[in-house]
Amino acid sequence: MGKGKIKVPEKLHKVWEIFNQHGFKVYLVGGAVRDELLGKKSHDWDLATDATPAQVMKIFRKVIPTGIAHGTVTIHIFGLELETTTFRTDSSYSDGRHPDSVRFTGDIVEDLSRRDFTMNAIACSLEDGSLTDPFGGEEDIKKKIICTVGNPLDRFDEDGLRPVRAVRFAGQLGFDIEDCTLKALSDKNVLKKTAGISVERFRDEFMKIMASPKPSVSLRLLESTGMLNLFIPEFQSCRNCIQNDGRGFHEFDVADHIFYSCDGIPSGNVLVRLAAFYHDIGKPQCRTVESKDGMNLFHFHHHESVSEKIAVSSMTKLKFSNDEIKKVSHLVKEHMFYYESSWSDAAVRRFIIRIGLENIDDLFALRLGDVYGMHRIPMDPLSPSWKLLLELKERIARITEENNALSLRDLAVSGNDLMDAGIPKGKVLGFILKELLECVIDSPAMNDREKLLSLAVNIYDAKYRC
Repeated sequence: MGKGKIKVPEKLHKVWEIFNQHGFKVYLVGGAVRDELLGKKSHDWDLATDATPAQVMKIFRKVIPTGIAHGTVTIHIFGLELETTTFRTDSSYSDGRHPDSVRFTGDIVEDLSRRDFTMNAIACSLEDGSLTDPFGGEEDIKKKIICTVGNPLDRFDEDGLRPVRAVRFAGQLGFDIEDCTLKALSDKNVLKKTAGISVERFRDEFMKIMASPKPSVSLRLLESTGMLNLFIPEFQSCRNCIQNDGRGFHEFDVADHIFYSCDGIPSGNVLVRLAAFYHDIGKPQCRTVESKDGMNLFHFHHHESVSEKIAVSSMTKLKFSNDEIKKVSHLVKEHMFYYESSWSDAAVRRFIIRIGLENIDDLFALRLGDVYGMHRIPMDPLSPSWKLLLELKERIARITEENNALSLRDLAVSGNDLMDAGIPKGKVLGFILKELLECVIDSPAMNDREKLLSLAVNIYDAKYRC
Protein backbone atom coordinates (compact mmCIF):
# COMPACT_ATOMS: atom_id res chain seq x y z
CA MET A 1 0.00 0.00 0.00
CA GLY A 2 2.70 2.47 0.91
CA LYS A 3 6.11 2.42 2.49
CA GLY A 4 6.63 6.12 3.04
CA LYS A 5 5.87 8.33 5.94
CA ILE A 6 5.57 12.08 6.41
CA LYS A 7 5.57 14.27 9.48
CA VAL A 8 2.08 15.26 10.62
CA PRO A 9 1.72 18.82 11.99
CA GLU A 10 0.73 18.87 15.65
CA LYS A 11 -2.58 20.63 14.98
CA LEU A 12 -3.60 17.94 12.48
CA HIS A 13 -2.64 15.22 14.94
CA LYS A 14 -5.02 16.86 17.45
CA VAL A 15 -7.76 16.75 14.80
CA TRP A 16 -7.11 13.01 14.43
CA GLU A 17 -7.49 12.61 18.19
CA ILE A 18 -10.94 14.21 18.05
CA PHE A 19 -12.06 11.96 15.17
CA ASN A 20 -10.56 8.92 16.89
CA GLN A 21 -12.34 9.66 20.17
CA HIS A 22 -15.62 9.47 18.27
CA GLY A 23 -14.67 6.23 16.51
CA PHE A 24 -13.87 7.64 13.04
CA LYS A 25 -10.89 7.45 10.67
CA VAL A 26 -9.38 10.53 9.05
CA TYR A 27 -6.58 11.03 6.53
CA LEU A 28 -4.72 13.90 4.91
CA VAL A 29 -5.17 13.62 1.13
CA GLY A 30 -4.48 15.39 -2.14
CA GLY A 31 -1.99 18.15 -2.88
CA ALA A 32 -0.80 18.54 0.72
CA VAL A 33 0.53 14.96 0.77
CA ARG A 34 2.16 15.44 -2.62
CA ASP A 35 3.78 18.70 -1.51
CA GLU A 36 5.12 17.13 1.68
CA LEU A 37 6.70 14.31 -0.35
CA LEU A 38 8.27 16.94 -2.60
CA GLY A 39 9.67 18.75 0.43
CA LYS A 40 7.42 21.75 -0.07
CA LYS A 41 5.45 23.64 2.57
CA SER A 42 1.72 23.15 2.26
CA HIS A 43 -0.92 25.59 3.46
CA ASP A 44 -4.10 23.90 2.22
CA TRP A 45 -5.14 20.80 4.11
CA ASP A 46 -7.75 18.45 2.63
CA LEU A 47 -9.03 15.61 4.79
CA ALA A 48 -10.91 12.40 3.99
CA THR A 49 -12.93 10.57 6.63
CA ASP A 50 -15.40 7.74 7.05
CA ALA A 51 -17.62 10.12 9.08
CA THR A 52 -20.60 11.50 7.19
CA PRO A 53 -21.02 15.28 6.87
CA ALA A 54 -23.76 15.19 9.51
CA GLN A 55 -21.46 13.32 11.90
CA VAL A 56 -18.60 15.75 11.27
CA MET A 57 -20.95 18.66 12.05
CA LYS A 58 -21.85 17.02 15.36
CA ILE A 59 -18.23 16.41 16.36
CA PHE A 60 -16.86 19.92 15.72
CA ARG A 61 -18.20 23.28 16.85
CA LYS A 62 -17.64 25.32 13.70
CA VAL A 63 -18.32 23.47 10.45
CA ILE A 64 -19.38 25.14 7.18
CA PRO A 65 -21.36 22.98 4.69
CA THR A 66 -19.30 24.09 1.67
CA GLY A 67 -20.20 21.17 -0.60
CA ILE A 68 -22.46 19.00 1.43
CA ALA A 69 -24.21 17.49 -1.62
CA HIS A 70 -20.90 15.86 -2.51
CA GLY A 71 -19.97 14.99 1.07
CA THR A 72 -17.75 18.02 1.75
CA VAL A 73 -17.74 20.34 4.76
CA THR A 74 -15.08 22.73 6.05
CA ILE A 75 -13.93 22.44 9.67
CA HIS A 76 -12.64 25.62 11.33
CA ILE A 77 -10.37 24.68 14.23
CA PHE A 78 -6.96 25.65 15.67
CA GLY A 79 -6.78 28.52 13.16
CA LEU A 80 -7.06 26.10 10.23
CA GLU A 81 -9.69 25.64 7.54
CA LEU A 82 -9.89 21.93 6.80
CA GLU A 83 -11.92 20.88 3.76
CA THR A 84 -13.21 17.49 4.83
CA THR A 85 -14.89 14.96 2.52
CA THR A 86 -16.47 11.65 3.39
CA PHE A 87 -14.93 8.59 1.70
CA ARG A 88 -16.96 8.16 -1.46
CA THR A 89 -17.28 6.55 -4.84
CA ASP A 90 -18.73 8.40 -7.81
CA SER A 91 -21.07 7.36 -10.59
CA SER A 92 -20.86 8.76 -14.12
CA TYR A 93 -20.17 12.47 -14.79
CA SER A 94 -22.82 13.62 -17.28
CA ASP A 95 -21.84 17.29 -17.00
CA GLY A 96 -18.12 16.61 -17.21
CA ARG A 97 -17.57 18.05 -13.75
CA HIS A 98 -19.86 16.70 -11.03
CA PRO A 99 -20.72 13.03 -10.42
CA ASP A 100 -24.36 12.20 -11.16
CA SER A 101 -24.56 10.60 -7.73
CA VAL A 102 -22.28 10.05 -4.75
CA ARG A 103 -22.14 6.90 -2.62
CA PHE A 104 -20.31 7.05 0.70
CA THR A 105 -17.96 4.22 1.55
CA GLY A 106 -15.92 3.18 4.54
CA ASP A 107 -12.83 2.36 2.46
CA ILE A 108 -10.04 4.89 1.90
CA VAL A 109 -8.65 2.87 -1.04
CA GLU A 110 -12.00 3.00 -2.82
CA ASP A 111 -12.04 6.75 -2.20
CA LEU A 112 -8.53 7.19 -3.62
CA SER A 113 -9.46 5.21 -6.73
CA ARG A 114 -11.76 8.02 -7.92
CA ARG A 115 -9.00 10.66 -7.90
CA ASP A 116 -7.32 12.11 -10.97
CA PHE A 117 -3.57 11.38 -10.83
CA THR A 118 -1.53 8.87 -8.87
CA MET A 119 0.47 11.66 -7.23
CA ASN A 120 -2.82 12.99 -5.82
CA ALA A 121 -4.15 9.56 -4.77
CA ILE A 122 -2.09 9.10 -1.62
CA ALA A 123 -3.55 9.26 1.89
CA CYS A 124 -1.58 10.07 5.01
CA SER A 125 -2.66 8.84 8.45
CA LEU A 126 -2.99 11.76 10.85
CA GLU A 127 -2.15 9.35 13.65
CA ASP A 128 1.41 8.49 12.64
CA GLY A 129 2.06 9.88 9.14
CA SER A 130 2.05 6.49 7.41
CA LEU A 131 0.95 6.48 3.79
CA THR A 132 -1.76 4.56 1.98
CA ASP A 133 -0.62 4.52 -1.64
CA PRO A 134 -2.51 1.91 -3.71
CA PHE A 135 -1.56 3.30 -7.14
CA GLY A 136 2.16 3.96 -6.78
CA GLY A 137 1.86 7.72 -6.45
CA GLU A 138 4.91 8.07 -4.21
CA GLU A 139 7.09 6.33 -6.80
CA ASP A 140 5.64 8.51 -9.60
CA ILE A 141 6.46 11.61 -7.55
CA LYS A 142 10.05 10.37 -7.18
CA LYS A 143 10.22 9.79 -10.94
CA LYS A 144 8.50 13.13 -11.60
CA ILE A 145 5.76 11.54 -13.68
CA ILE A 146 2.13 12.56 -14.06
CA CYS A 147 -0.04 9.49 -14.57
CA THR A 148 -3.78 9.04 -14.21
CA VAL A 149 -5.34 6.63 -11.75
CA GLY A 150 -6.39 3.89 -14.16
CA ASN A 151 -7.35 4.49 -17.80
CA PRO A 152 -6.67 8.14 -18.75
CA LEU A 153 -9.63 8.25 -21.15
CA ASP A 154 -11.94 7.24 -18.30
CA ARG A 155 -10.45 9.76 -15.87
CA PHE A 156 -10.62 12.61 -18.40
CA ASP A 157 -14.15 11.69 -19.40
CA GLU A 158 -15.21 12.24 -15.79
CA ASP A 159 -14.02 15.84 -15.63
CA GLY A 160 -13.00 17.99 -18.58
CA LEU A 161 -10.74 20.09 -16.40
CA ARG A 162 -8.43 17.20 -15.58
CA PRO A 163 -6.51 17.43 -18.90
CA VAL A 164 -5.85 21.14 -18.23
CA ARG A 165 -4.72 20.29 -14.70
CA ALA A 166 -2.32 17.65 -16.07
CA VAL A 167 -0.73 20.27 -18.29
CA ARG A 168 -0.62 22.80 -15.46
CA PHE A 169 1.04 20.33 -13.09
CA ALA A 170 3.68 19.51 -15.72
CA GLY A 171 4.87 23.11 -15.77
CA GLN A 172 4.23 23.86 -12.12
CA LEU A 173 6.08 20.81 -10.76
CA GLY A 174 8.55 20.22 -13.58
CA PHE A 175 7.10 16.72 -14.18
CA ASP A 176 6.74 14.75 -17.42
CA ILE A 177 3.34 13.43 -18.46
CA GLU A 178 3.31 9.64 -18.84
CA ASP A 179 2.98 8.55 -22.50
CA CYS A 180 -0.55 7.09 -22.42
CA THR A 181 -1.79 10.02 -20.35
CA LEU A 182 -0.16 12.47 -22.76
CA LYS A 183 -1.66 10.75 -25.80
CA ALA A 184 -5.12 10.87 -24.23
CA LEU A 185 -4.93 14.67 -23.88
CA SER A 186 -5.31 15.02 -27.66
CA ASP A 187 -8.11 12.47 -27.98
CA LYS A 188 -11.09 14.02 -29.78
CA ASN A 189 -13.55 12.89 -27.11
CA VAL A 190 -11.32 14.26 -24.37
CA LEU A 191 -11.04 17.60 -26.19
CA LYS A 192 -14.81 17.66 -26.58
CA LYS A 193 -15.21 17.11 -22.83
CA THR A 194 -12.66 19.85 -22.06
CA ALA A 195 -14.42 22.24 -24.43
CA GLY A 196 -17.49 21.88 -22.24
CA ILE A 197 -15.93 23.21 -19.03
CA SER A 198 -16.73 26.76 -17.98
CA VAL A 199 -14.39 29.50 -19.17
CA GLU A 200 -13.85 30.48 -15.53
CA ARG A 201 -12.41 27.04 -14.70
CA PHE A 202 -10.03 27.24 -17.67
CA ARG A 203 -9.08 30.83 -16.82
CA ASP A 204 -8.19 29.92 -13.26
CA GLU A 205 -5.94 27.07 -14.42
CA PHE A 206 -4.43 29.34 -17.09
CA MET A 207 -3.46 31.88 -14.41
CA LYS A 208 -1.87 29.11 -12.33
CA ILE A 209 0.15 28.23 -15.44
CA MET A 210 1.19 31.87 -15.67
CA ALA A 211 2.40 31.68 -12.06
CA SER A 212 4.50 28.54 -12.67
CA PRO A 213 8.32 28.69 -12.90
CA LYS A 214 8.34 28.40 -16.73
CA PRO A 215 4.94 29.04 -18.34
CA SER A 216 6.30 27.97 -21.73
CA VAL A 217 6.28 24.30 -20.64
CA SER A 218 2.53 24.20 -20.01
CA LEU A 219 1.66 26.69 -22.75
CA ARG A 220 3.35 24.50 -25.36
CA LEU A 221 1.47 21.45 -24.07
CA LEU A 222 -1.82 23.37 -24.17
CA GLU A 223 -1.08 24.29 -27.78
CA SER A 224 0.19 20.90 -28.99
CA THR A 225 -2.76 19.00 -27.50
CA GLY A 226 -5.33 21.38 -29.01
CA MET A 227 -6.63 22.67 -25.68
CA LEU A 228 -5.37 26.23 -26.16
CA ASN A 229 -7.30 26.53 -29.39
CA LEU A 230 -10.53 25.67 -27.55
CA PHE A 231 -10.33 28.78 -25.39
CA ILE A 232 -7.90 31.20 -27.09
CA PRO A 233 -8.25 30.40 -30.82
CA GLU A 234 -6.67 33.76 -31.73
CA PHE A 235 -3.29 32.29 -30.81
CA GLN A 236 -3.29 29.61 -33.52
CA SER A 237 -2.09 31.94 -36.30
CA CYS A 238 1.02 32.82 -34.26
CA ARG A 239 2.49 29.38 -34.90
CA ASN A 240 4.78 29.46 -37.97
CA CYS A 241 4.45 33.23 -38.30
CA ILE A 242 8.14 33.73 -39.07
CA GLN A 243 9.97 36.80 -37.74
CA ASN A 244 13.62 35.91 -38.39
CA ASP A 245 14.60 37.86 -41.51
CA GLY A 246 18.35 37.93 -40.95
CA ARG A 247 18.54 41.23 -39.08
CA GLY A 248 18.98 39.47 -35.74
CA PHE A 249 15.92 40.84 -33.98
CA HIS A 250 14.07 37.57 -33.60
CA GLU A 251 15.16 33.94 -33.52
CA PHE A 252 11.72 32.33 -33.06
CA ASP A 253 8.31 32.44 -34.68
CA VAL A 254 5.68 34.56 -32.96
CA ALA A 255 4.26 31.64 -30.93
CA ASP A 256 7.56 30.62 -29.35
CA HIS A 257 8.57 34.25 -28.87
CA ILE A 258 5.37 34.76 -26.86
CA PHE A 259 5.99 31.64 -24.77
CA TYR A 260 9.57 32.63 -23.96
CA SER A 261 8.56 36.22 -23.22
CA CYS A 262 6.30 34.86 -20.48
CA ASP A 263 9.30 32.95 -19.09
CA GLY A 264 11.34 36.16 -19.04
CA ILE A 265 9.09 37.86 -16.47
CA PRO A 266 9.26 37.09 -12.71
CA SER A 267 6.70 34.48 -11.67
CA GLY A 268 5.19 36.76 -9.04
CA ASN A 269 3.88 39.13 -11.70
CA VAL A 270 1.16 37.07 -13.39
CA LEU A 271 -0.67 40.01 -15.00
CA VAL A 272 2.53 41.14 -16.73
CA ARG A 273 3.07 37.55 -17.88
CA LEU A 274 -0.49 37.63 -19.21
CA ALA A 275 0.37 40.86 -21.04
CA ALA A 276 3.41 39.06 -22.49
CA PHE A 277 1.12 36.29 -23.73
CA TYR A 278 -1.01 38.82 -25.61
CA HIS A 279 1.60 41.44 -26.52
CA ASP A 280 2.36 40.10 -30.02
CA ILE A 281 -0.75 38.02 -30.66
CA GLY A 282 -1.85 40.49 -33.36
CA LYS A 283 1.38 40.19 -35.36
CA PRO A 284 0.10 37.61 -37.89
CA GLN A 285 -2.63 40.07 -38.96
CA CYS A 286 -0.08 42.86 -39.43
CA ARG A 287 2.76 40.99 -41.13
CA THR A 288 4.07 42.52 -44.35
CA VAL A 289 7.11 41.58 -46.42
CA GLU A 290 9.49 44.11 -47.97
CA SER A 291 12.09 43.05 -50.55
CA LYS A 292 15.25 45.06 -50.05
CA ASP A 293 18.80 44.43 -51.24
CA GLY A 294 17.97 40.81 -52.04
CA MET A 295 16.44 40.19 -48.61
CA ASN A 296 12.87 39.72 -47.47
CA LEU A 297 12.28 41.96 -44.47
CA PHE A 298 9.31 41.27 -42.21
CA HIS A 299 7.37 44.16 -40.71
CA PHE A 300 4.55 44.19 -38.15
CA HIS A 301 3.47 47.82 -38.12
CA HIS A 302 0.82 48.73 -35.50
CA HIS A 303 0.66 45.17 -34.21
CA GLU A 304 0.40 46.54 -30.66
CA SER A 305 -3.00 48.08 -31.44
CA VAL A 306 -4.30 44.86 -33.00
CA SER A 307 -2.89 42.85 -30.09
CA GLU A 308 -4.63 45.17 -27.63
CA LYS A 309 -8.00 44.56 -29.30
CA ILE A 310 -7.45 40.79 -29.29
CA ALA A 311 -6.45 40.90 -25.60
CA VAL A 312 -9.63 42.76 -24.69
CA SER A 313 -11.82 40.39 -26.71
CA SER A 314 -10.11 37.21 -25.45
CA MET A 315 -9.96 38.26 -21.80
CA THR A 316 -13.60 39.34 -21.92
CA LYS A 317 -14.60 35.89 -23.21
CA LEU A 318 -12.57 34.32 -20.40
CA LYS A 319 -14.41 36.55 -17.91
CA PHE A 320 -11.44 38.36 -16.45
CA SER A 321 -12.35 41.36 -14.32
CA ASN A 322 -12.63 44.80 -15.93
CA ASP A 323 -9.59 45.98 -13.96
CA GLU A 324 -7.50 43.03 -15.17
CA ILE A 325 -8.56 43.60 -18.78
CA LYS A 326 -7.81 47.31 -18.54
CA LYS A 327 -4.37 46.72 -17.01
CA VAL A 328 -3.23 43.98 -19.41
CA SER A 329 -4.57 45.62 -22.59
CA HIS A 330 -2.95 48.93 -21.62
CA LEU A 331 0.46 47.26 -21.21
CA VAL A 332 -0.01 45.48 -24.55
CA LYS A 333 -0.89 48.75 -26.30
CA GLU A 334 2.13 50.58 -24.87
CA HIS A 335 4.78 47.85 -25.07
CA MET A 336 6.43 49.31 -28.18
CA PHE A 337 7.52 52.57 -26.50
CA TYR A 338 10.81 53.97 -27.81
CA TYR A 339 12.91 56.22 -25.58
CA GLU A 340 15.92 58.34 -26.55
CA SER A 341 18.20 60.46 -24.38
CA SER A 342 17.14 63.47 -26.44
CA TRP A 343 13.66 63.42 -24.89
CA SER A 344 12.91 66.63 -23.06
CA ASP A 345 11.68 66.52 -19.47
CA ALA A 346 8.28 67.53 -20.81
CA ALA A 347 8.33 64.44 -23.07
CA VAL A 348 9.16 62.24 -20.06
CA ARG A 349 6.30 63.84 -18.12
CA ARG A 350 3.93 63.10 -21.00
CA PHE A 351 5.20 59.50 -21.07
CA ILE A 352 4.45 59.14 -17.34
CA ILE A 353 0.94 60.55 -17.86
CA ARG A 354 0.24 58.27 -20.83
CA ILE A 355 1.51 55.10 -19.16
CA GLY A 356 0.39 55.90 -15.62
CA LEU A 357 2.94 56.00 -12.82
CA GLU A 358 1.44 52.82 -11.34
CA ASN A 359 2.18 50.94 -14.60
CA ILE A 360 5.76 52.05 -15.26
CA ASP A 361 7.53 49.17 -13.47
CA ASP A 362 5.21 46.63 -15.09
CA LEU A 363 5.82 48.11 -18.54
CA PHE A 364 9.58 47.88 -18.00
CA ALA A 365 9.18 44.26 -16.83
CA LEU A 366 7.22 43.52 -20.01
CA ARG A 367 10.01 45.07 -22.09
CA LEU A 368 12.60 42.87 -20.38
CA GLY A 369 10.40 39.81 -20.99
CA ASP A 370 9.95 40.81 -24.64
CA VAL A 371 13.71 41.09 -25.10
CA TYR A 372 14.27 37.74 -23.35
CA GLY A 373 11.78 36.12 -25.72
CA MET A 374 13.80 37.14 -28.78
CA HIS A 375 16.70 34.74 -28.12
CA ARG A 376 15.96 33.31 -24.63
CA ILE A 377 18.72 35.54 -23.28
CA PRO A 378 18.16 38.31 -20.68
CA MET A 379 18.90 41.88 -21.68
CA ASP A 380 22.63 42.59 -21.24
CA PRO A 381 23.18 45.15 -18.43
CA LEU A 382 26.00 46.62 -20.51
CA SER A 383 23.88 47.00 -23.65
CA PRO A 384 22.66 50.39 -24.93
CA SER A 385 19.05 49.21 -24.49
CA TRP A 386 19.59 48.48 -20.79
CA LYS A 387 21.35 51.80 -20.24
CA LEU A 388 18.50 53.70 -21.93
CA LEU A 389 15.92 51.87 -19.84
CA LEU A 390 17.85 52.67 -16.67
CA GLU A 391 18.24 56.29 -17.74
CA LEU A 392 14.49 56.63 -18.36
CA LYS A 393 13.74 55.05 -14.99
CA GLU A 394 16.07 57.51 -13.24
CA ARG A 395 14.52 60.48 -15.03
CA ILE A 396 11.03 59.31 -14.07
CA ALA A 397 12.14 58.96 -10.43
CA ARG A 398 13.60 62.48 -10.43
CA ILE A 399 10.49 64.02 -11.99
CA THR A 400 8.16 62.31 -9.52
CA GLU A 401 10.38 63.40 -6.60
CA GLU A 402 10.08 67.00 -7.82
CA ASN A 403 6.28 66.71 -7.47
CA ASN A 404 5.69 67.89 -11.03
CA ALA A 405 2.04 68.29 -12.00
CA LEU A 406 1.07 65.12 -13.84
CA SER A 407 -2.72 65.33 -13.58
CA LEU A 408 -5.49 67.90 -13.17
CA ARG A 409 -5.56 67.33 -9.43
CA ASP A 410 -1.89 68.38 -9.25
CA LEU A 411 -2.65 71.86 -10.62
CA ALA A 412 -2.37 74.82 -8.27
CA VAL A 413 -5.93 75.80 -9.27
CA SER A 414 -9.21 73.92 -9.29
CA GLY A 415 -12.42 74.18 -11.26
CA ASN A 416 -13.93 76.19 -8.41
CA ASP A 417 -11.05 78.68 -8.61
CA LEU A 418 -11.75 79.18 -12.32
CA MET A 419 -15.47 79.66 -11.69
CA ASP A 420 -14.67 82.24 -9.03
CA ALA A 421 -12.61 84.02 -11.69
CA GLY A 422 -15.66 84.26 -13.95
CA ILE A 423 -15.32 81.17 -16.13
CA PRO A 424 -18.69 79.37 -16.27
CA LYS A 425 -19.09 75.73 -15.25
CA GLY A 426 -19.26 73.26 -18.15
CA LYS A 427 -17.25 71.84 -21.04
CA VAL A 428 -15.31 75.05 -21.61
CA LEU A 429 -14.01 74.99 -18.05
CA GLY A 430 -12.79 71.41 -18.62
CA PHE A 431 -11.03 72.40 -21.85
CA ILE A 432 -9.26 75.27 -20.10
CA LEU A 433 -8.10 73.04 -17.23
CA LYS A 434 -6.58 70.66 -19.77
CA GLU A 435 -4.79 73.56 -21.49
CA LEU A 436 -3.42 74.66 -18.13
CA LEU A 437 -2.10 71.15 -17.50
CA GLU A 438 -0.41 71.10 -20.92
CA CYS A 439 1.23 74.42 -20.06
CA VAL A 440 2.46 73.13 -16.69
CA ILE A 441 3.79 69.91 -18.25
CA ASP A 442 5.94 72.05 -20.57
CA SER A 443 6.88 74.59 -17.86
CA PRO A 444 6.53 73.30 -14.27
CA ALA A 445 7.27 76.81 -12.94
CA MET A 446 3.88 77.86 -14.28
CA ASN A 447 2.14 75.76 -11.62
CA ASP A 448 1.40 78.82 -9.54
CA ARG A 449 -2.11 79.87 -8.53
CA GLU A 450 -1.94 83.47 -9.69
CA LYS A 451 -0.14 82.63 -12.93
CA LEU A 452 -2.66 79.92 -13.81
CA LEU A 453 -5.69 82.06 -12.96
CA SER A 454 -4.38 84.84 -15.16
CA LEU A 455 -3.64 82.37 -17.98
CA ALA A 456 -7.07 80.78 -17.64
CA VAL A 457 -8.86 84.13 -17.93
CA ASN A 458 -6.75 85.03 -20.97
CA ILE A 459 -7.55 81.69 -22.66
CA TYR A 460 -11.26 82.16 -21.92
CA ASP A 461 -11.28 85.71 -23.26
CA ALA A 462 -9.32 84.79 -26.39
CA LYS A 463 -11.09 81.56 -27.35
CA TYR A 464 -14.44 81.15 -25.63
CA ARG A 465 -16.00 84.44 -24.49
CA CYS A 466 -18.90 85.40 -26.75
